[in-house]
Amino acid sequence: MHATNPELAPPSRATVAIGFVLGMLAGASAQGRDPVQLAAEVGIDAALLADPAARVPLAHYAALYNHVATTLDDEAFGLFPQPMRVGSFEFLCRGVLGAATLGEALARAARFLRLVLPDVSITVARSGEHAQLTIGERQPFAVDRVFSFEWLLRLLHGLSCWLVGRGIALDAVDFPYPPPAHMADYTLIYTAHSRFAAPGDSPDTPLVAHFAANLLDLPLRRDEAALARFLAGGPGRLTTLYRRDREMVTRVRDLLREALPELPTLETVAARLHLSPRTLARRLEAEASSFRAIREALRRDLALARLGQTDVPVATLAAELGYAEPSAFFRAFVGWTGQSPSSWRRGRRFG
Repeated sequence: MHATNPELAPPSRATVAIGFVLGMLAGASAQGRDPVQLAAEVGIDAALLADPAARVPLAHYAALYNHVATTLDDEAFGLFPQPMRVGSFEFLCRGVLGAATLGEALARAARFLRLVLPDVSITVARSGEHAQLTIGERQPFAVDRVFSFEWLLRLLHGLSCWLVGRGIALDAVDFPYPPPAHMADYTLIYTAHSRFAAPGDSPDTPLVAHFAANLLDLPLRRDEAALARFLAGGPGRLTTLYRRDREMVTRVRDLLREALPELPTLETVAARLHLSPRTLARRLEAEASSFRAIREALRRDLALARLGQTDVPVATLAAELGYAEPSAFFRAFVGWTGQSPSSWRRGRRFG
């Protein structure tokens, strides 16, 4: 496997590389549909399809996702011999919603997708502190192998993030194909640590996503009401969730980080952004987040980084992150990782 260049800067605008658009249209084209017409029907100009460097607005890509699925009556875009009929995504969501943990939800998702997409193999395994999500081919993905893997990983990763109400960090992903032209976008969508197949690698190698095993123990935080709101955007809403180029989320996170150890209120941050609190909350919701979620994710990420890379005492770190008492930080950390701060630090250094 070859890794991506860590210095390769991903695009920062809320756009999508044309390679993803072409992949989504590949199944329709194989069925004799006009991809240019399908793209035009959601506002994507035909000239863009012929430009390898083109990018399309993320909103248009999400609209294309829903439009192609509806047109083909296949939420897998005609990529596989057996279509994934419209409504399958809803029942996938309903089937996993009652799971106690993310690990159980992913196991249910794997069983469901085995029924509707028999050519796809999905497994989740954990070993100590590490876990792997493996996506393989029971039969070779014949229409667009690259996009088939891209979509399946995005489906499972995006749904997992939504179920637990936070972004889930992928430590690395091994993609079973050479680097595509749009690989810079992988940093926004999956992880900055992508590895790709070399010319001599086996053609039937699966995709393997690596992540921390304790994430499988996270409780699900969505209910029927949340699901109804989520489904209102159709399966295409997955394309906009938990990306790293969400403008308002990034601006709020930066303001909160600059203010630590103080913790500004929603009202204070909104004023600094020249917005009303209600408008700020609405914009964050449109980017699949909230003020509270951003604040807690920031403190979690900083806590993990400083515990793993420095010798700062736990009590000092708690104060730096704005916790009034070390005990409050302790409870929050156990909620994030399932371990105490000291145990987590020892595991990182000696495990």
